[in-house]
Amino acid sequence: MNAVSAGDQKPWETTLNERAAGLEIVLPKRSYVLPWSQFLSAEGDGDEIRLAFTTHDVLVRGRSLDRLLADLASQRVARLQHTARADRFAEGDGPSICQLLVVKIDSARDGK
Repeated sequence: MNAVSAGDQKPWETTLNERAAGLEIVLPKRSYVLPWSQFLSAEGDGDEIRLAFTTHDVLVRGRSLDRLLADLASQRVARLQHTARADRFAEGDGPSICQLLVVKIDSARDGK
């Protein structure tokens, strides 16, 4: 994983030189591991990013997420996790993830 200095904190982890095998998404009550081999696309801006995998859609909301989009393009992101509640309200303009939603594609289509 990538060692990050205090001034370069970001709420995701990347691999240093190679593509990660999968993306771990850590939610308060559940975790997902989605293989990068099933990654289809990502789109968004500094406030919201949508990722499409063959089996799941992922929505990431926060602030200053532009760098996350660049890391996703290289498929080096190994882990996404909510920013701690206290950190969300801290001053600063660094990246923050305030919401992560994961929707299974079959469930979305079947209305489950």
